[in-house]
Amino acid sequence: MATNGESAFLTEARAKGRPVVKALRAAVAEAKRGKDVGRYEAAVAALHKVAPNDPDAIADPVWLDRTRKQVKLESDRLEGELKGYKNNLIKESIRMGYIDLGLHLQRIGDLPNASKAFARMRDYCTTPSNVAEMSFYIIHASVEQGNWLAVQSNVQKIRGINLKPGDAEKAQAKLSAVMGLAQLSSGNYRDAANSFLSTDPRMLQARLDDPMDPEAYNEILTPNDIAVYGGLCALASMTRNELQSRVLENSNFRNYLELEPHVRRAISSFVSSKYSSSLSILESYKPDYLLDLHLQRHVPELYFHIRRKAIVQYFIPFSCVTLATLASAFHVDEQRIEHELIDMINRGSLDARIDLEERVLLANQIDERQNVHESALAMAKQYARTCQLRILRMEILGAGLEVKGSKAQGGLGMGVGDQSSFGSMSGDIFRGTEGKGKAGLRSGANF
Repeated sequence: MATNGESAFLTEARAKGRPVVKALRAAVAEAKRGKDVGRYEAAVAALHKVAPNDPDAIADPVWLDRTRKQVKLESDRLEGELKGYKNNLIKESIRMGYIDLGLHLQRIGDLPNASKAFARMRDYCTTPSNVAEMSFYIIHASVEQGNWLAVQSNVQKIRGINLKPGDAEKAQAKLSAVMGLAQLSSGNYRDAANSFLSTDPRMLQARLDDPMDPEAYNEILTPNDIAVYGGLCALASMTRNELQSRVLENSNFRNYLELEPHVRRAISSFVSSKYSSSLSILESYKPDYLLDLHLQRHVPELYFHIRRKAIVQYFIPFSCVTLATLASAFHVDEQRIEHELIDMINRGSLDARIDLEERVLLANQIDERQNVHESALAMAKQYARTCQLRILRMEILGAGLEVKGSKAQGGLGMGVGDQSSFGSMSGDIFRGTEGKGKAGLRSGANF
């Protein structure tokens, strides 16, 4: 069956009317090479809505019937083998049986049962590396399912396992990458940027055409994806100083940026205050990002944050600037820049106001002189009140009218020489003690 991300992507593509006929044909052909009947039917249905007369827009009943029979036979065979392993009580064989069954369920699109099969391996794991392997299988299934909470949970579980140094180093790069993907999908762009930036460059050593390479993680994301996702998240969430020190000067992440030089150029231009150049680079690659399964839902929000930062940084030196100047600086028309500024002001991202008659953006002026006067007056009033309370306290102690605690209260009362109590009083209300024949005072003054 189609995953949540794939279904949302196909629906959004149809809603936006993008020319996706060729892409949907490729999706149908790709689904037909596998055994996931639900994914094939979803791709055919999406193509039928876009191009009803296309030959591939009609499901192949012969392929569907043959594939369903093959899937059932394979499922029965694997379940039978697993029962035999359980009867023999050999833990390693049972564990491998659950792996085979889980991978089969994952291939046919039954992701919930695949995750359950992988989780049932836990009782038959005999080494820490077995537990880590189980968690990686669950992470893979959870990514396809869109269950990002399970992804983060299993990442933390693997990080808590005491693996061998070599295995731990191999796992660390994959864990940072998949954690960044989970945080990106959850909208936590700064956390995602931190995770991608901390990804070890050893993934670059993997052979992209060899899925069995232990350094590769292509079933989840490639080194190019790490460069793009990390670069965009950093641009959207970090200051220019942070971009310089944590991205461009990051020796580990620089290796990933070399795979996507346009991302590095966009970041360098942004750091150098060449905002129009940076934004034009990003706009030129926007169509590619909108076809990315994990990134496409976040492209509008990421681009909004990047443009917001650029406009705010550009406007800082000015008290006012015309909309025509802004539009020219960012290579857009005045109407678009006006809508963007209104959106930013409504979100509280830009402290300014727009004069639509004069077509000018005005910074909200802050009267610093008035703020200083108000702060000084408030400080003087507080100082005078503190002095009055201290004098009153001294007079009370001199008259012997302080309140002493009883022994039953553990000697918590205040005495004349109790200097610590002198500094812990709050308020300025003094009244007689209830139930006493002679006058008493209770103080709550804050000194």
